[in-house]
Amino acid sequence: MLLFKIGWVKNMRFLVVLFLIFSVFSHASEYVLGPGDQISITVYNEPDLTTNVKINKTGFISFPFLDDIKVIGLSPKKLEHLIKKGLLGDYLIDPQVTVSIAQYRPFFIHGQVNRPGGYPYQDDLTLDKAIALAGGLGNRASKTEWKITRIVDGQSVTIAGSVVTLVFPDDIIEIEQSFF
Repeated sequence: MLLFKIGWVKNMRFLVVLFLIFSVFSHASEYVLGPGDQISITVYNEPDLTTNVKINKTGFISFPFLDDIKVIGLSPKKLEHLIKKGLLGDYLIDPQVTVSIAQYRPFFIHGQVNRPGGYPYQDDLTLDKAIALAGGLGNRASKTEWKITRIVDGQSVTIAGSVVTLVFPDDIIEIEQSFF
């Protein structure tokens, strides 16, 4: 019976690790563009169509030969497809479009950290790394009361965080004060 319980615990740990890996990869492929992101658009072998642009609050960008494009809410892959479709035929026979994130919009951390403020987002950022960027926990910081506020489907949601919780652009992290 003890061997069964040990095997079950190992299987559960394996499933948790798989879930975390899947969530990291799914986040990277489904990143949604928003105000403050800086993107690089490249059309292969067409240097005049290569541009870097920071997305403003209106969410529109200008691109040669196309009308203004609303990019807020699109993934980089969807934007690639949209630009390719717009250039196809009238301008180019088979445009090879690449959209990449040159700079992500920041996340914010406040409360009991040594240097609260806004910091540039980085790929695979976890809460413990975000705390390190903010100079570490303050003397009175709670070791467990960490909250992240983020926008999900247009709604503000607050979740409890731990050292392995993923941080996304625009997240607001609050490190509570410890009472003991």
